[in-house]
Amino acid sequence: MSETMKKLRVGVIGLGMGRAHIKGWQEHPNVEVVALADPDAARLTKVGDEFSVAGRYASAEEMLATERLDVVSVCTPNKFHMELTLAALAAGCHVLCEKPMAMNAQESRQMLEAAKDAGKRLMINFSYRFSAASRALKAQVDAGLFGDFYFGRSVWHRRRGMPGFGGWFGTKALAGGGPLIDLGVHRLDLALWLMGYPQPTWVMGSTYNPIASGLAQKAGKTFDVEDLAAGFIRFDTGATLALEASWAANIQEAELMETRLLGTKAGLLQKNLGGGYTFDAQVFTEVNGAPVDMHLCPPTLEAQSAMFDYAEAILTGTPHPAGGDEGLVVMQILDALYESARTGKPVQIHPGAGQ
Repeated sequence: MSETMKKLRVGVIGLGMGRAHIKGWQEHPNVEVVALADPDAARLTKVGDEFSVAGRYASAEEMLATERLDVVSVCTPNKFHMELTLAALAAGCHVLCEKPMAMNAQESRQMLEAAKDAGKRLMINFSYRFSAASRALKAQVDAGLFGDFYFGRSVWHRRRGMPGFGGWFGTKALAGGGPLIDLGVHRLDLALWLMGYPQPTWVMGSTYNPIASGLAQKAGKTFDVEDLAAGFIRFDTGATLALEASWAANIQEAELMETRLLGTKAGLLQKNLGGGYTFDAQVFTEVNGAPVDMHLCPPTLEAQSAMFDYAEAILTGTPHPAGGDEGLVVMQILDALYESARTGKPVQIHPGAGQ
């Protein structure tokens, strides 16, 4: 039976972020989440009962060996993204991997090559490009409203918002880094996607840890990553992008997310409202010599999830968004930013980096 005539059978590995994946998959009428894998028995039971999923496994290996799956969501700590993606591909599954794609560009390259060798799809969950506000802006970008983008700034700051403080997010061996690889990855992808994914040529980056390290020490928690990172990226088009991300910063807002891009014809802004997770899309341009500001869609408008779009692409045999090739570009930039922060020098990015 062809993929256009059947329901996709989906398995989800890791039930922290995996809960959001299950919800996203269940939006599509031709998708059935049939299996879950998580070593936490209590969480496995709770989530399985919540979403009425019968297949429950203590390990991904057991799930892949037992179930006949079409797609697997990998929602584990970053350290395990590559090995679980490779295992799922080897089992004949398409993969939706949580961001970041992997711990580094080298691992990302292996994942991308494995997907090509297996003849399977690999998508990265860059979820913030799937909001109604982001989609509305992208439609106008594609229509040529903005002209050529030449400068941008993409930001995600939290006043105090360290996820799972003392857990794997703050452990470099499991996460690969701090807010840059956790939050900055989303704002970087969003900006790159709107810009048409230009090729990065060099970056300059800095990382800081003046707040979280002290909090961790007082609480007796493990924390060996940055709590704030900032960088500057230049592309082969001549355009540049400033990127900022923090879990702890002395700012007014509890949570600040903004992506601004300046184009030769107009500029755009995608931002969160009221420190929350509702987003606005604005355009700034000029008509007959007068400045004109536009809101593209109601802030409360909802859109389909990344999982819905991925399922639709698989079922209809059409290209899927947020492919592994774009995930690799993001990892190349993140690697270079961390290396620049370590050395205090600019780092060049060459096409094919990460091989």
